[in-house]
Amino acid sequence: MLFHTWTFVIFFTITMSVYLLLRRHTNCRLLWLLIASYVFYGWWNPLFLILIFYSTSLEYLAGLMITDTRYKKTWLTICVYKKTWLTICLLNSIFMLGFFKYAGFFTENLRTLFIILHIPLDVPVANILLPVGISFFTFQSMSYIIDVYYKKVKVERHFIRYASFVAMFPQMVAGPIERGRNILPQLRHIPIIRGLDVSDGLSLFLIGLVKKVVMADFLAIYVDKVYNNPSFYDSTTLIFATYAFAWQIYFDFSGYTDMARGVAKALGIRLMLNFNNPYTAVDIGDFWRRWHISLSSWFKDYVYVPLGGNRGFKYKVYWNVLLTMVISGFWHGAAWTFIIWGGLNGLGRVLTIDLEKSQFYLKIPKIIKQLLVFHFICLTWVFFRAANLSDAMLILKKICLFTNVSPEIPVFLFGAVGLIWIYQLIFSSKYKWLLENSFVRVGGMVTALVLFLVFSTAANKQFIYFQF
Repeated sequence: MLFHTWTFVIFFTITMSVYLLLRRHTNCRLLWLLIASYVFYGWWNPLFLILIFYSTSLEYLAGLMITDTRYKKTWLTICVYKKTWLTICLLNSIFMLGFFKYAGFFTENLRTLFIILHIPLDVPVANILLPVGISFFTFQSMSYIIDVYYKKVKVERHFIRYASFVAMFPQMVAGPIERGRNILPQLRHIPIIRGLDVSDGLSLFLIGLVKKVVMADFLAIYVDKVYNNPSFYDSTTLIFATYAFAWQIYFDFSGYTDMARGVAKALGIRLMLNFNNPYTAVDIGDFWRRWHISLSSWFKDYVYVPLGGNRGFKYKVYWNVLLTMVISGFWHGAAWTFIIWGGLNGLGRVLTIDLEKSQFYLKIPKIIKQLLVFHFICLTWVFFRAANLSDAMLILKKICLFTNVSPEIPVFLFGAVGLIWIYQLIFSSKYKWLLENSFVRVGGMVTALVLFLVFSTAANKQFIYFQF
């Protein structure tokens, strides 16, 4: 079920109405939230519910076992017992991701390796249906069980409450990846839902809807046309298609996050901020503190820090950064293009850590740094969007050779994107006060509404991050 459909409008109207009636009855409210979340998720394929119920049940049981030490006699047996359950849960999550998301990648590459080595074995390429949002709810469950193990969050003994946390429909299929210490306490108390919360939530939902339907889907038409046949286009067109994809994925993903946060806020639940004007970043580290914040912080807390983080000698820290970004790239997709994308971001971060602290870099005008970071990120997006590695290399080759025949550029769309980028740059500068003018605010709202009414029926694509 997609947010930007009439099916969801009907679903949410029913869900919200019953939720408000049951608001003061905690158990009934949580049960209704869980049922609604399962209907939402099962709308794609009811079989997906088996997987999420199994994962939820195992993590819930493991949390209880890790904290239940009544029958353990010694410190050693308690530690072994806790670590065993933690290991079971982590291996289970890794296996689920490996089976559903990466089986095809591994079998395909194994088959290619056998062909290169002339080994007479035919490896069938696995073709397994990928459950929507599996990367998101497995990461959310993993963070919970790790935090329980290290006593960073209180174990949840109420199964319906825990199941509601894992499957909560606003954010379960594309984030933000929430932590138990943020959501579970909210689910334990009667939600405070004021008229202002509902109106703010709906406003945030509408902002996300405009980002998705007006901007992302129309940029996608241009991006798909060019990137699906890169050999047909000249350098200028490929450059602008890459710019267009940079903004398409931002509007698409941040639009979903805005809608998710808006729906949750109407239900009296506060989700974390997931995007903070990432294309105004002044360095690569700053970009990753602004882009997909819930995932970036997840990898920092559960991959980068366990690897050693910024402890130890300099080159060990560099290795930790690079490895974390490569793993992040592989999380995004089972293809070498995603691994290279992650590696390039990691390499860029490693090469600029010392530069960003230098007096030379600090003296560079802010706008110049923002443009440099934006163009580096666009370079890495080529690998993220290209259909395969050969297409990515072809695109980069044609861009470097720079042939300009008859570029196809959607001027209107880029004009709209330019205005939004200027708005964000001003918002992050000392001239922010200019945007507080009522004329600017009303003008922006009217423009967004007009664009939505004009373009809302012409494009209807699924969210990009649903495939992850």
